[in-house]
Amino acid sequence: MPDITLPDGSIRSFPAPVTVAEVAASIGAGLAKAALAGKVDGVLVDTSFSIEADAALAIITDKDAEGLEIIRHSTAHLLAYAVKELYPDAQVTIGPVIENGFYYDFAYTRPFTPEDLTAIEKRMGELAKRDIPVSREVWKRDDAVKFFLGLGEKYKAELIAAIPAEQEISLYREGDFIDLCRGPHVPSTGKIKAFRLMKVAGAYWRGDSRNEMLQRIYGTAWAKKEELEAYLTMLEEAEKRDHRKLGQQLDLFHFQEEAPGSVFWHPKGWFLFQKLIAYMRDCQEKAGYVEVNTPDVMDRALWETSGHWFNYRENMFTTQTEDERVFALKPMNCPGAVAMYAQGVKSYRDLPIRMAEFGKVHRYEPSGALHGLLRVRHFTQDDAHIFCTEEQMEAECRDVVKLIFQIYKDFGFENVRVKLSTRPDNRIGSDEIWDKLEGALAQALEHMGVEYTLFPGEGAFYGPKLEFVLRDAIGRDWQCGTLQVDMNLPERFDIHYVDSDNSHKRPVMLHRALFGSLERFVGILIEHYVGAFPLWLAPVQAVVLSISEHQADYAADVVKKLREKGIRAEADLRNEKITYKIRAHSMNRLPYQLIVGDKEKVGNLVAVRTRGGQDLGQMPLDELIARLQKEAVTRGSAA
Repeated sequence: MPDITLPDGSIRSFPAPVTVAEVAASIGAGLAKAALAGKVDGVLVDTSFSIEADAALAIITDKDAEGLEIIRHSTAHLLAYAVKELYPDAQVTIGPVIENGFYYDFAYTRPFTPEDLTAIEKRMGELAKRDIPVSREVWKRDDAVKFFLGLGEKYKAELIAAIPAEQEISLYREGDFIDLCRGPHVPSTGKIKAFRLMKVAGAYWRGDSRNEMLQRIYGTAWAKKEELEAYLTMLEEAEKRDHRKLGQQLDLFHFQEEAPGSVFWHPKGWFLFQKLIAYMRDCQEKAGYVEVNTPDVMDRALWETSGHWFNYRENMFTTQTEDERVFALKPMNCPGAVAMYAQGVKSYRDLPIRMAEFGKVHRYEPSGALHGLLRVRHFTQDDAHIFCTEEQMEAECRDVVKLIFQIYKDFGFENVRVKLSTRPDNRIGSDEIWDKLEGALAQALEHMGVEYTLFPGEGAFYGPKLEFVLRDAIGRDWQCGTLQVDMNLPERFDIHYVDSDNSHKRPVMLHRALFGSLERFVGILIEHYVGAFPLWLAPVQAVVLSISEHQADYAADVVKKLREKGIRAEADLRNEKITYKIRAHSMNRLPYQLIVGDKEKVGNLVAVRTRGGQDLGQMPLDELIARLQKEAVTRGSAA
């Protein structure tokens, strides 16, 4: 007679073992219809799962995050089911959930075409409408291997054969299709209502380039059709904002094969990059930071002391000199900052020391992971390392969080979420130290009234961290800034300060980056603003367009006067029609176009058009300069 405790604390008693579906039905017909799965004592299970003893139960519906993940996983199976019906010779491999959707890898004799995807998606819809029950079966491993080999599914048989022989496995059956899976899954295919197949890509079996190339079909799935349509609309908008295309169109940067993952900055892009540094430098100076610079290449011994050699070696670029010394291009700036702190004796009166560095770091990323400015191998971090006492730690964390929120607001990001990532399995330092560090970060946020989401096990190997996630103009999330607290590196490098009683004590080390990678932040800004930067950020703020060659001298004079007043201006004196010039510069998203003809030349005027196409008419040059100077100091979303 199990007693089932529900999330609201109420208890329902049953005279015999009861399934999740039966509990849902006892609560109400609406919940029974909406139920996708259950969570029994914190473990996700199918609605057919039988509860035989007292337990806590939550009914999972499509309103829950777990419910959406189950829908996506089940849609991956539905994809495989449709492929096997249409192309019986195709072999199925694996089909996991990914962000916003799923994929499934197949081995097939020819490449899948766009027409194939259309046919597969249509068959998936037909199978969903048939509302086919999905059931879980438990098999012995060896029986399952034989079964799949008999079907000619060698990849699936190989996966199952790798499972320990004594372990029973679960298979899920829907209609004539059966697949290996831990589950849970939706109770029937009719629960899958909103999906779209997106593309086909190549993928190596088990991710190993020495293995066979498979075909990966990507899809997206949502609880409701409205959510699917909103996502597809967002993707269309994101395509328009692709920073790689805009970077080329606006002449900001390029990449080439001779330097994979490294940026060639063009003058306008380099201006934007340097503008971020100047902005951050000013913010840090006001907040009491000092700026330093450390070497790019350092001996292996330093990285062994820091722990990076043992925890990050596969991502480091190294070289060996003729005397057999091994050096590494720095993947992170922190060991250099510790070495800087270690120079000279530090007193408690010196702390906190806030040490900032725009440090270039190098990390090996697989070629397939590189993605424009968003994922590179060579980048610049706006790093800072704060050395403080334990008593100062929480206040310093609060100050960093406050600074981060203000900076993001200046760039138009008002919607910022905070993640607290705690100790991973692979870590250095004692549990006592980790308790202190995690407590300091949590307390700093709680004292400020900042909401956060806990991510257990996702901290750095040397300390817990806060991650700051920005939401852009079309609703996408970008993880940017980080704050990490660390008592492990000070211990490993044996640094200290002299306290008021003349004893030696370890400082706490805070690792802090606000933009994160400057390259990545530039990419985010390009996509957020669609290349239409606010006036204070725009590499070129105004372009002066002459109607004919007779105004060339006046146009050049206007540009000179604008530049003298600190306004970034250029002239377009080409022998082209004025409508052509206006259209060309509108494509380049310049904030202001200043048109000069004979009337403007005689009256010392300019005809002003905004980036949005608004005609402000003629105005005296001094009036325009005052307008632009006022607008150029504006920060934030209104810019």
